[in-house]
Amino acid sequence: MHDFCFTIPYGLVLVGGGIVGYAKKGSLASLGGGLGTGFVLILAGYLSLKAFKKKKNSCLALILETVCAAALTWVMGQRYMQTSKIMPAGIVAGISALMTTFYLYKIATGGNHIPTKAE
Repeated sequence: MHDFCFTIPYGLVLVGGGIVGYAKKGSLASLGGGLGTGFVLILAGYLSLKAFKKKKNSCLALILETVCAAALTWVMGQRYMQTSKIMPAGIVAGISALMTTFYLYKIATGGNHIPTKAE
């Protein structure tokens, strides 16, 4: 599975979560955090997709994705430990931890598998 297959939906979930957090609670932190990290991840996924279409790997996109997911895991994990609230801190920390693991796996295995013409 390619990183952009998960990164773009992950970014959209974060954008949606930021908007919902702002709509429900008026939280500018939710709006800024969700939109900021969500759009960065969507951009990284787009860059990775474009590189894949050119039959190349995008190391920059993969590193950016990993850093964003790891930062969200840390920040939201800390927030969950303080508040014990599953929504949104626990959910975002859990999803981000899974995504960080996936990105580290992709880095360890050399990025996206680029198919040859024979495949």
